Parts: sequence; C-alpha cells; structure tokens
Amino acid sequence: MNVKKFTGASSRDALRKVREALGPDAVILSNRQADGVVEILALANDDAASLASPPAASEMSQPRPQLQTQFATPQRQAAPAQRPAAPRPAAPRQAAGEPVDMARMQQMMASALAHVKENAAAEMSGMMNEIRAMRGMMETQLAEISWGSTQQREPQKAVVLREMLAAGFSASLARYLIDKLPAGLDGAQSMRWIKTVLSRNLNTVANEDAMLEQGGVFALVGPTGVGKTTSTAKLAARCVMRHGPEKLALITTDAYRIGAHEQLRIYGKILGVMVHSVKDEADLRIALKELKNKHTVLIDTVGVSQRDQMVTEQVAMLSGAGADVKRLLCLNSTATQETLNEVVRAYQGSGLAGCIMTKLDEAASIGNVLDVVIRQKLNLFYVSNGQRVPEDLYLADRGYLIDRAFKLKRDAAATQFSDAELPLLMAQAAARNNEARGVRLG
Repeated sequence: MNVKKFTGASSRDALRKVREALGPDAVILSNRQADGVVEILALANDDAASLASPPAASEMSQPRPQLQTQFATPQRQAAPAQRPAAPRPAAPRQAAGEPVDMARMQQMMASALAHVKENAAAEMSGMMNEIRAMRGMMETQLAEISWGSTQQREPQKAVVLREMLAAGFSASLARYLIDKLPAGLDGAQSMRWIKTVLSRNLNTVANEDAMLEQGGVFALVGPTGVGKTTSTAKLAARCVMRHGPEKLALITTDAYRIGAHEQLRIYGKILGVMVHSVKDEADLRIALKELKNKHTVLIDTVGVSQRDQMVTEQVAMLSGAGADVKRLLCLNSTATQETLNEVVRAYQGSGLAGCIMTKLDEAASIGNVLDVVIRQKLNLFYVSNGQRVPEDLYLADRGYLIDRAFKLKRDAAATQFSDAELPLLMAQAAARNNEARGVRLG
C-alpha cells in the first residue's frame, strides 16, 4: 500500500497537493493539524481498489499452467477436470491477509471521515463568526450614518442627547428615548417630554406606611462602604418614632469588620433597642424565631463585593432563614453605572424588595444610579444624603430626583463629545438598546 503524506498551511492547500500528485480520485485516509500545518494521508485510487477488491479469476489462473508444465504428472494431465482443485502455495496467505487489510482500510476511512466532518464543522463555525462580525460592523455603520443624518435634520435631538449624557444617563437609554421623541417639538419641549418619561418610569414608594405600618423583616444588603449600617440606624429611628422601641429588633451579621457590631450597638443603645449578633444561617433562624413577636426586624448585613462568591451565600442565608426576609439593596450614588449594574445583577437573587440610594450628598451626578433603577425596574424606597441619624433619610420623590439629575450635570460632560463623535456613540448604543426596551413611554 503506497500511502503518501501531504502537508499545507490550510486544508485547501494540502488537498490541492493531493490532487496534483494522485489525481482527483485519490482516497483521503486521514486529515489532522500538527505543528501549525494540516497533514493529509492519501492513497491513489488504484492502490485503494487493489486493497479493497479480491484477486480476479483471471489473475488466479495465470500462474497455474506454469506449475502444471513443470511438475504435473500424466495422471493429472489425463484428468483436466480436476485442475482447479490443484493446491496454490500463495492462496492461504492471501485468504488470511485480506480480512485484516479490509478492517484496517475501513478503520482508516472512518477516521478520515470523522476528521473531515470535524474540520468542516470548525470551518463552518469560523465562517458564522465572521458573518456575525460583519453584520455587527454593518449595523454599526448604518446606525452611525442614520444618526449623522438625524443630527443634521433634527438638531434638538443632539441637544437632548448632550443633556442626558451630562446628567449621567446611559447612551443606550438616551438613544431609545430620543428615537421615540415625538416629532415637531423644540428643544425645551423635548426636554420636558424626556423628564416626564423618566419620572413615569422611576418606581418610588408613595408613602412609608407600606413599610412602617405593615412591618416585617428587612435586610439591608450591598457592597462594603455603601452606608448599610447608617441606613439601618436611620430606619430604626423611624420605626421607634412610629411604634416605640419595644416593637423593634436589630440584627447584625457583620462579624468580619472590626467594630461593626459595636457601631450598631451604640445606635441601638441610643434608641433603646437590643442588638443581636448572628454568624450563620442557623443563628439567624434562632434569632428570628425568638423575635417573631416584634413588629419590625432590621438586619444589617456584612458588606460583600458584587464579584465575591459570598454574595450568593448571603442571599441563600437570608432566603433560608425561616422567615420572609425582604432585601433592600443600598446603591452608592457615587459609583459608576457599570459597577451599579454589576451590583444589582449580583444581589438580585430571587428578587429584591427595593433599594435605597445612598451618599447622594457626595455624588457629582445621579443620572447614573437613576438610570440603573429605571432599567432594572427597582422600587426606590429612600434616599440618604448625609450621616445624621435619623434626619438624613427621605422618601424618594421622583420629580425632585429627575430635576436634580439634570441640575447636577457635570460641566465637562456636556463637552466631552464633539459633534463628529456623537454618531459613533449612538451607533454603539444601538447594539445595547434592548436594555432600555422595557421603558414605558405613555
């Protein structure tokens, strides 16, 4: 069997060499990649046919007359009818060897077919990825051209875009709203429409009776340093003023941070409320069972980075505590929009009861956090804008927050993009526009 090896930089290159050397009917035995090149083992069609087919009858009869001439006896010459039965020394070796060659041939052919299918699948996958990439590039370019044309025909939309970006709102939300902007509005009317839509989509609590009067178990969660302990103390003060200290209980799970329990214990002592410390789910179950007669229980949890596996463990602990624990996520107004999105996704779990905006007094802009609350459809309970307990905690007022977002816009943000850069920015936002599709316009 004359098996030859061919190598090439690609499958196409190696197959071309096979066709040039063995013809278009060559049989491919294997196809694999090795050391950055494609290696093909091939066999000429004639050689493959000789292996796959048994010897012809004419070939089996050719050597027989020579043997008869040299060694045959008169009796055998007198009985020609028995010549086909004459023994052939080579026949036993061929009969024993043919099944082995056929089995090996079938195995090699099956292996070659598997390699061909594998390479075809890989090439198809690569081709589909290239098509998707080309489609994305074309959509981006078309969106860029479209926005450039819109910017020239409707300059008020560019004004609205700059205002939203300067206030901290995302380009994806800004583009979605601008695309839905009613026709015929001037700049001032367009801004009023934008503020109305944003306010309509900001879910806030109309009054705190739903929380303070109904009571229950509330856990304040979020990353380290977002103001959970201070917010817990502010809520505790509101509960004490409404129902008295005997109706409230405080629990802390923060056994990691030095002085964390002590800080909450000081607040509890001022309010006349006992503070309970728990370490794990079993402790929390016992504590909640003992405190089931309390009207309201507030849990101050340990701060965990949104990228830490402990977030999942904390959510599981609160969910399996044997009580309906409502989780309130503390969102730091000074954090970037990307960070806030990560925080919400990490702490979402089976669902958040709501959120609290913290550090409003430290934020240069608040459009970033309002954007996340709107797109993630969170219920905004309170806004915290200082360290004073209990004064610096307010019910969220949607109209006030939207107006404040545009009043706090950064001076540099309004000029950080030139007119030539806005089309590209909007084109990139078009790919993420599905994040804002749930916004209600009416």
